[in-house]
Formats: sequence, structure tokens, C-alpha cells
Amino acid sequence: MNGKKILVVEDDANITQLLRLYLEKEGFTVYTAENGGKAITEFERVRPDLVLLDIMLPVMDGWAVCREIRGMSNVPIIMLTAKDESYDKIAGLEMGADDYVVKPFDVKELIARIHAVMRRYQADTHQAARRLVFDKLVIDMDAFELIVDGKKVDTPPKEMELLYHLASTPNRVYTRNQLLDEVWGFDYFGDSRTVDVHIKRLREKLENVSDKWSLKTVWGVGYKFELKDA
Repeated sequence: MNGKKILVVEDDANITQLLRLYLEKEGFTVYTAENGGKAITEFERVRPDLVLLDIMLPVMDGWAVCREIRGMSNVPIIMLTAKDESYDKIAGLEMGADDYVVKPFDVKELIARIHAVMRRYQADTHQAARRLVFDKLVIDMDAFELIVDGKKVDTPPKEMELLYHLASTPNRVYTRNQLLDEVWGFDYFGDSRTVDVHIKRLREKLENVSDKWSLKTVWGVGYKFELKDA
């Protein structure tokens, strides 16, 4: 047994049983919930190491469940859905999901994604203190806090991770595809607008705070965290 717990949130009993069979063979302890309301109750009771979350659920849909979980934990979330539209992928990623798998899926591929997401999460968790300080700006990834001009600003996990990634290497330009790969951590074949949306929201929080740094667009290329004196 690997000792890791997975919460499967799925209203299709056949899919749930299939996932339980394969996951238990991998050594995971599997907990299940057939609707969104029970998902929150089970999450609080079990505190799983990863959540497999269907979108189309009774009582409370997957979007709402994802928001609730993100309000209390940064545990990895992989969303499962029959939908394959870029809007749904973007919505899931913006809410803090770590990966997105479309039904029907190959169970072995799903398990590979689970292992990959958990490795990244564990690597982040065991890193040394991750705290960047600039003029009127503190990016604290250990506390998952963004302090702007002395005030804590509520910021979703993926926005925090994107800003930290850019600010960790000031003045380096990243393409959208690089950011999707390095921040979201998997090959994203849909619309790269999700990066633009996150950058726009970060700018709303950071605009005109300091003249010593800025979140810059490099037209035709991508984005960078620019230090004016660097």
C-alpha cells in the first residue's frame, strides 16, 4: 500500500467501481461520493491526498465542489467530464483544478496523470521556503498569501503559482505554452486564453502598486515579471 487516499466523486456507479478496482490495485485507499453535497462531507472527514471530481453531479455540480475544496485546501484535483469544449477546460483550470480528463478515458492514462500530479504536489510541498519580496509586494507560497502594499489580497491558487513562477526569474520572457506546461504541469491542447485570463486578473490586483516592477506583455511572445532596476 502506498498510503495515499483518493476521493472519487462520480454519480455513475459503474465508473466508480472501475476506478476503485484500478486505484486499489495501485495501492490507493479509495473513498467515494455520488453527489456534490456528500463530496464536501467526505472531503472534510477523509482529507484525501487527491480528488477525482466529475463535473455533472446531482445536488452540487463539480464547479461548486471545486470552489468549496479550494477554499480550504490546495490538494490536487483532477476533473472528469464528458464535455470536451475548451470553455469547460478553461473554467476548471481557473477554479484551481490541476488536470482535466475527458470521458471516455483510458484508465491507465488516468492513473499516470494521478501519479504525475501527486509527484508535482509533493515536490512543491517539500521545497524550501518559497517567499519572494519586492517593493510593496510579498508572494508567500508557503502560506499561499499575496501581500500587496501591506494588505493581504485574496488570490486563487493558480494565480499565485503563475505570479510566483514569473517573479522567480525576473525579466525572463515566457510564452503562453511554456506557462501552461510549467505552471499547470501538463500538456494543454486547448485554448491558451486561460493564461491571458489569469494575467488580466493579476494585473487588476497589482496595477500601479510600484514603479520598480510590473507584469509586462511582450507582444508576439508572452509575459514577464519585469524588475526596472535589474
